[in-house]
Amino acid sequence: MANAPIKLLIAASGTGGHLFPAIALAQELSDYDIEWLGVPNRLETQLVPQQYKLNTIPVAGFQEKFGLGTLRVLGGLIGSVLQVRQILQRGKFQGVFTTGGYIAAPALIAAKTLGIPVIFHESNALPGKVTRFFGPWCDAVAVGFDVAAQHLRRSRTIYTSTPVRSQFLDESNVTSLDLPIPENVPLILVFGGSQGAVAVNQLVRQCAPALFKAGAYVVHLTGNNDPEAQSLQHPQYICLPFYDKMAPLLQRANLAISRAGAGSITELAVCGTPAILIPYPFAAEDHQAYNARVFTEAGAGFSYNQSELTPKILQTQVLSLLDAPEDLQKMGEKAKGIALTNSAHKLAQLVRDVVER
Repeated sequence: MANAPIKLLIAASGTGGHLFPAIALAQELSDYDIEWLGVPNRLETQLVPQQYKLNTIPVAGFQEKFGLGTLRVLGGLIGSVLQVRQILQRGKFQGVFTTGGYIAAPALIAAKTLGIPVIFHESNALPGKVTRFFGPWCDAVAVGFDVAAQHLRRSRTIYTSTPVRSQFLDESNVTSLDLPIPENVPLILVFGGSQGAVAVNQLVRQCAPALFKAGAYVVHLTGNNDPEAQSLQHPQYICLPFYDKMAPLLQRANLAISRAGAGSITELAVCGTPAILIPYPFAAEDHQAYNARVFTEAGAGFSYNQSELTPKILQTQVLSLLDAPEDLQKMGEKAKGIALTNSAHKLAQLVRDVVER
């Protein structure tokens, strides 16, 4: 048993922003015996089981105001902690890694009560409440943006950037793009993260005719929740709910219009894609606005509050950028300075240092 692989439990659930960095890390730790901790009926049930054993527990987030709902969630948390303890003991795990969200609390508490080391990765520029509260309990907190460490002064923080899937690191991927887009036309990519963004979709559709007139093609990833997704038809407009070759699409795009989730920001940066960012206004503690600020302060794009952005403003900004391709190129170069291309390796080394010491 001396040569048995290290056993690591990864607790990552819900959205692509939580799952994709964890999957990138898991792929880097190919010599580890990895299992997953998730929640039933979330994205991990689609992405994880083909590669790793998935353990699921019921868990929910706390309410903003204290009440009966809070007590129910607290009771559920205690039950979830007991379940995770059983998983950790039965599997003889030697470490726990989490990317935050609802799943992090029971995973962290269970691990610490058993003396198992914990590594937390926080991808947002403004760390979430779970990270701020539990960070000091962790053996290490890896941050996706340098500025996040300012909010985690009591924690051992290490800047690793946020890992992306390997496809984003292969610039030859652009040749695998299988969409009918001519080579020499400007391409605008519109996406709202793994959940889609109906408000952004509506804005883009209203200013799209002017973009077509300027010769641009638009690839619009609408998500599954937009009832008007197919309302616009045009030869220069490609509308899809999702597209699985996101890396070559970002590498080909001259400009993106997107939300400002940490995963999206990192993928834009790694691919060197300038962007107009529209932070989700209802994100917890407005954390997407903090992510967008990192991008815009680097000179890689522009950010607008959704409540203040009109189709006319968006149209004017996009057209002015299309008229200045040299500016777009400079913005793309500045975007590449935001993220580390070896993030998965750095994060994997941190996990090894903590778990194997």
